[in-house]
Amino acid sequence: MSASPHADREVVVIGSGPAGLTAALYAARGNLRPLLIEGFEAGGQLMLTTMVENWPGFRDGIMGPDLMGEMRAQAERFGTEVLQGNVTSVDLRNRPFTLTLEGGRTVTTAALIIATGASARWLDIGSDRKLSGHGVSTCATCDGYFFRGKPIAVVGGGDSAMEEAVYLTKFASKVTVVHRRDTLRASKIMQDKAFANPKIDFVWDSEVIDVADLDKGEVTHIVLRNLKTGQTSHLAVDGVFIAIGHTPNTSLFKGQLDLDPSGYIITNGGTRTNIPGVFAAGDVQDHVYRQAVTAAGSGCMAAIDAERYLEGLPAADRPAQDPPVRGDIAV
Repeated sequence: MSASPHADREVVVIGSGPAGLTAALYAARGNLRPLLIEGFEAGGQLMLTTMVENWPGFRDGIMGPDLMGEMRAQAERFGTEVLQGNVTSVDLRNRPFTLTLEGGRTVTTAALIIATGASARWLDIGSDRKLSGHGVSTCATCDGYFFRGKPIAVVGGGDSAMEEAVYLTKFASKVTVVHRRDTLRASKIMQDKAFANPKIDFVWDSEVIDVADLDKGEVTHIVLRNLKTGQTSHLAVDGVFIAIGHTPNTSLFKGQLDLDPSGYIITNGGTRTNIPGVFAAGDVQDHVYRQAVTAAGSGCMAAIDAERYLEGLPAADRPAQDPPVRGDIAV
């Protein structure tokens, strides 16, 4: 890679979930004047949640969108500039790194923090997304507590689905696993745990074709279709947990950053990627924990890693103190 002293920014953060906003906060307090580009899903997955009760410091809980609003305001208070928009391409092969935004605007940066997250896979039946946060969830650890003593369904047949089902038996009166096949894809140890749990039942060879009740704004039952017979049936539940996997938002970086077979960014020595000066934080590189608090922690790590990286650069390779202004925003 060739070095250049003409970067617009010392650090740019892509993504505005807990990882991105925490990275921006720490970078701002480190006097790096970060630019945060919100990305496709401003605020991340917490914008789809209602009450968050496992974020430290809020003993009575806080609404997901409210938490993200507070985090954004805090990052901005210390000097983070937030740009609404999407990055359409990146060039990480040359220095400074170049990001191209919608409309063709470009931003160059000496260091880049990627916090684009991972998107939960939905059933794509419409009603599941519409009832997200109102009985439909993609995170048992986040929302299981709200279903104490209630019947719920888990959709999926892999390790994640079995982990969620077993975990949810701590709260639910009954957990029904709905799977499209007649055998599970989960590892044997996870299958054994699920089969041995008396609170877990299974509905085989079936798919969810509707989640009701949109009119009531809450989950009352799901409509199932047997894939072998075509017959439909109703299952009364108060909650539905969709556990059919996540897709990391890494398409921008394919061919430039090292990704694992599932598409997650591979990090080492903290949040470092295979390209010096590029760091990854949050769910875009974490397929194990996927919690807001762990994402925030890795955002902090990424900012510290980026600051130490920048400190090691020759002064001539760092941008001027005041970023240039193009059009109506400082880039």
